[in-house]
Amino acid sequence: RAVARMESGASIINITSIHDSTPRIGSSHYSASKAGVVMLTKTAALELGPRNIRVNAIAPGAIETDINRERIVAFGPEAWKRWIPLGRVGQATEIAELAAFLASDAASYITGAVIYADGGYRLPLVRHGATNQ
Repeated sequence: RAVARMESGASIINITSIHDSTPRIGSSHYSASKAGVVMLTKTAALELGPRNIRVNAIAPGAIETDINRERIVAFGPEAWKRWIPLGRVGQATEIAELAAFLASDAASYITGAVIYADGGYRLPLVRHGATNQ
C-alpha cells in the first residue's frame, strides 16, 4: 500500500547481508532470506522504474552493532585484519551514510543495485586465507 502512495523520485532502500551470496555453514535459512531480498530489490526496481521510483539494497558485512559486538570481540582484531582488506569492522554510521546517499538526488540514476559495504570481505582471495600484508 505504501508503494501506491509513493511519488515520482522516491527511493526504497532494502537491507540485506553479504550472506545473500556468501554461504556460511549453519545459515542456509538466513542466506536464502537475504537472497530473496536481493531479488525483491531487483524486481521492484524493474516494476517501479517507470514511475521514477528507485529501489536499491545495502548488504553490510561485519558491522559493529549490539547484535554483532560479542562475535566481533570473540574473534579479536587480528582475525578481522586477516579477513577484511580494509583491516577493520565497519561502523553503523557508515551504513547510515550510504543509505542517505542512496536516498539523495546524488543517486538519482542508481536503481536495482546491491551495494556491498563489507571492507572487501567478499573478495575471493581474502576468504581463502590470503591477506593484504
